[in-house]
Amino acid sequence: MPERRVASRSLPFAWRMLRRDARAGELHLLMAALVVAVAALTAVGFFTDRVRQALALEANQLLGADLLLIADHPWAPQIAEDARAKGLQLAETRTFPSMVSAGDGDEVRTQLVEIKAVSPGYPLRGGLRVASASGVPDAPAAGIPESGTVWVDERMASLMSLQVGESLNVGRIRLRVAQVLTYEPDRGLNFFSVAPRLLMNLADVEATGLIVPGSRVSYRLLLAGEYKIINQFRSFIDKSLKRGERVEDAENGRPEIRTALERAQRFLGLAALLTVVLATVTVALASRRYMQRHLDPCAVMRCLGATQGFLLRIYLAQFLLLGLIASAVGCLLGYAAHFVLYAWLAQLLTTPLPLPGFLPAIQGGLVGLLLLSGFSLPPLLQLRQVSTLRVLRREFLSAGTPSLRLIGGYAFGIALLAGLMFWVAGEPRLGSYVVGGFVSAMLLFGILAWLAIRALGVLRSARRSSSGAASFGWRYGLASLRRHQAASIVQIVALSLGFMALLLLTVTRNELLDAWQRAIPPEAPNRFVVNIQPDQRDAVRQFFAQDGLAPEFAPMVRGRLVAINGTKVGPDRYEDDRARRLVEREFNLSYRSGLPEGNMVTAGRWFNAGEPGPGGEGEASVEEGLARTLGLRVGDRLDFSVAGEPVAMRVVGLRKLNWDSMRVNFFVLTPPAVLEGYPASWITSFYLPDEKAEFVNRLVREFPNLTVIDVAAIVRQLKSIMDQVARAVQFVFLFTLAAGVIVLYAAMASAADERRYELAIMRALGARREQLRRAVLAELAAIGALSGLVAALGSLVVGQILARQVFNLEVSPAFWLVPGGMVGGGLLVIGAGWFASAKLLRLTPLESLRSGV
Repeated sequence: MPERRVASRSLPFAWRMLRRDARAGELHLLMAALVVAVAALTAVGFFTDRVRQALALEANQLLGADLLLIADHPWAPQIAEDARAKGLQLAETRTFPSMVSAGDGDEVRTQLVEIKAVSPGYPLRGGLRVASASGVPDAPAAGIPESGTVWVDERMASLMSLQVGESLNVGRIRLRVAQVLTYEPDRGLNFFSVAPRLLMNLADVEATGLIVPGSRVSYRLLLAGEYKIINQFRSFIDKSLKRGERVEDAENGRPEIRTALERAQRFLGLAALLTVVLATVTVALASRRYMQRHLDPCAVMRCLGATQGFLLRIYLAQFLLLGLIASAVGCLLGYAAHFVLYAWLAQLLTTPLPLPGFLPAIQGGLVGLLLLSGFSLPPLLQLRQVSTLRVLRREFLSAGTPSLRLIGGYAFGIALLAGLMFWVAGEPRLGSYVVGGFVSAMLLFGILAWLAIRALGVLRSARRSSSGAASFGWRYGLASLRRHQAASIVQIVALSLGFMALLLLTVTRNELLDAWQRAIPPEAPNRFVVNIQPDQRDAVRQFFAQDGLAPEFAPMVRGRLVAINGTKVGPDRYEDDRARRLVEREFNLSYRSGLPEGNMVTAGRWFNAGEPGPGGEGEASVEEGLARTLGLRVGDRLDFSVAGEPVAMRVVGLRKLNWDSMRVNFFVLTPPAVLEGYPASWITSFYLPDEKAEFVNRLVREFPNLTVIDVAAIVRQLKSIMDQVARAVQFVFLFTLAAGVIVLYAAMASAADERRYELAIMRALGARREQLRRAVLAELAAIGALSGLVAALGSLVVGQILARQVFNLEVSPAFWLVPGGMVGGGLLVIGAGWFASAKLLRLTPLESLRSGV
């Protein structure tokens, strides 16, 4: 047959083979592994693509303008004048936290909210949407709240049981709730919005008296206009930016959102990558089994004139079609699964998301084809070398030591997998950690599995003296485990990784949270009060005393770090994100004479509460964590800008703080003489029993400018957020567990022929079906129990490392995980593996022996 004619028939022939093998069940494992791997990656990809599209398609709306100027201090009036002179539209906002209250007398209700005061014209891009009540259809808003009114978001209306028309106490004034705010464009994708929103007119802010020295306020100028003029103004303003000032546009807008998105994508992507790793094991095992079962058909086709090239083409075409079909099904499953992620994370989003594009599907399809080519190609290359002599002698001439081509094929597949890990990780350093972590975990789990199998071998020897069907089942099951040691180790490692991931996200996570809550003293402060003005301090202290409360009041002075040892400090000096944020913002400094309770000097000394030292320098004690982050040491000189004046201080000591005490703590403390003359507000913390909750309402009613922070409420909110994120990650790891079960099934199926022959011999020698059933169940139970054991030990070790090294917590090991993991793993593997083995037990010895091995 001419080669061209043969080549033209390769694809139709491959399609017929694919349909035949699919009906025979030859490709079910390959299909399942690829579908699960692609579904896991695309589920994450579709979700993050929707968020990314929201950032790209509505970039200007997410800013509320074409250009956004942000600062932690008021912008110079000249900036606004220059913008108007160039013909740009201008709007202004100020955002800050504060307490508000509703009701009178005993019916008063208080709530910590985030207030946003806006000027006419806001927003310049996009639009606000409001409703006449919670839960009713909304509509575009006409302008902004009128002076004397506020708009509250649905969450605030629910928390405070507010109705439109009701009055709110905001600082010193009362404002009427006019609308329910349903959409705010530049609030965008606020993943961690702890406080509800209140929108008010900027003209009413001064009358509230809420912005005082020490208040944390975000000042924003929104600009809109022609593209050319906006770019010119951006170039002009970039040259005059000062510390605490930044500019955002459609290209770099909402960096906190983009950073959160990138980290979420990496984390969920790496979680999905574990599924891909396990799927590659299934692909390799199933491809090897497929190759072994198709040696005879290949030999027959060789006898009928098929060339090696023809064999290679039809099998490559068959696997290419399989990969395309599996990738398509996986993408559809991933598309459906991403709605689950969206549902669980929707409460963390404050804007509707567009439907995802086709890019995640394309990426998922490519991953499926790469996995198939990387780990199926080596066995297929062996098929093309089958000899016609196999028809007579049933020999495969390439048996024995693996060829260099086979080794090179698997090396190529491993390189592709490593490249995929680097791609998902997004950066070389993290990619190296991921690859190293996966390799280390697999090697460690493999060693533990090998040791456990050896230990079970000793147990089997000890039970030889026993008799009966049950004893025979255990002895034969453990012997089979040892006989198929390599396959058993692969199964145990795969299942252990999936089990451990789920244990870490459920049991270990809850234990860490419980340990953190137990670490807080029973009567630790659970309320913070900020914005206490100097002329209010005595009155506030007396108000506390009337209720038998005597909290400690501490001064708080705002200062910006400008230099360390004479060298100017800026974000560009540091690579660490936390260090960059710290030097960009203003510090809360404080002064006192004695060492605070819960503080311990770890380096240097506590300062002398006297006059400034030589050269006008004051002394300072710095928290050791801050010192480590910024690279500070005892003896360093720090230059701060406080109220526009330079203040120099020398680091004389480092302190370790007990953050779990929930007391007021400061990163930098000085003697009173250093900061006492600068503008300051005061802060305090105290413990308030539940039965005295009305104290907060009375305090805010008496001093409306104070902000009371309910720590317990914030912790509950953050825990709720963590629970939602954990559920989403657990959902991704369900794919991992499914992949582990598929590996188990693939390992058992790859050795099905050998097991069939072994069981037939045992039946021919007199073993009863019940005895063999017990033996198979014993082997499955051993694999599941060992997987649960390794996973439980791994989660215990990782949990202790996280508790001690990351969270500085003392967590008692949950040793019950060991028996619980073994029982759970055993039941799961028995349930999944029995389907792969039950058919073998139903065959008669004659049928099994005639089928050969």
